Amino acid sequence: MKKVFVQPGIAFAAALLLSAPPLLADSDSEELAAVQAKVAGLFSGIQPENIFRSPIDGWYTVRKGATVAYISADGRYLLQGDLIDLEHQVNLSENSRNLARAEMMASVPETEMITFSPQEVKYSVSVFTDIDCTYCRRLHSQIDEYLAQGIEVRYLLYPRSGPDTSSWSKAEQVWCADNRNEALTMAKLDQSFQSASCDASIIATHYEIGQNVGLRGTPAIVLQDGTLVSGYLPPLQLVEALAAATP
Repeated sequence: MKKVFVQPGIAFAAALLLSAPPLLADSDSEELAAVQAKVAGLFSGIQPENIFRSPIDGWYTVRKGATVAYISADGRYLLQGDLIDLEHQVNLSENSRNLARAEMMASVPETEMITFSPQEVKYSVSVFTDIDCTYCRRLHSQIDEYLAQGIEVRYLLYPRSGPDTSSWSKAEQVWCADNRNEALTMAKLDQSFQSASCDASIIATHYEIGQNVGLRGTPAIVLQDGTLVSGYLPPLQLVEALAAATP
């Protein structure tokens, strides 16, 4: 993927402030409960806590992963799209997506990723990578340059071709290697490496997380505040994006 698109994001704290639902009066609580019951009856996999007050009276936010929609208080109308505060020039929907992504990435244990860390960590990014993706390989070929900028790269394996494909098998082999970091590097160079048989179900977990994050291709870079960078970004440009997203 050659084209790079950086989705607009703001600092995590600001996103939390703008995305947090306001306190509800008793009548509002009853209305919210009714909306939650309505949505639960229509859509599977959406929990009550994923439905909360929106910035617009009479409408509620529905969020599943990084997918954001809005439903009317009577449960009749569903609207999916960006909600933008023109007065403050803020994309409130993107703030909510960023918050969701940040929460998802924070919930993934370090032991369930392949991490390349510099001696001094200034920034940390989560990168969904496909072993056979050209621009994923280009990014990894510069891993030492990212590390030199103080960027910790935490890889999640995302074979774009899906299960039961060559890319998926390669991802499993990397995960089952004694030295996953070295195996990932070798795999991206089309070189052989030692692997073994192991429980590689983590690949399916990474794949599901990637879909919930809302990635549109690989590489996909998630900054600490949840901002999604779709595509390859050179080390110096990534540092600029990280600095801009850091309060």
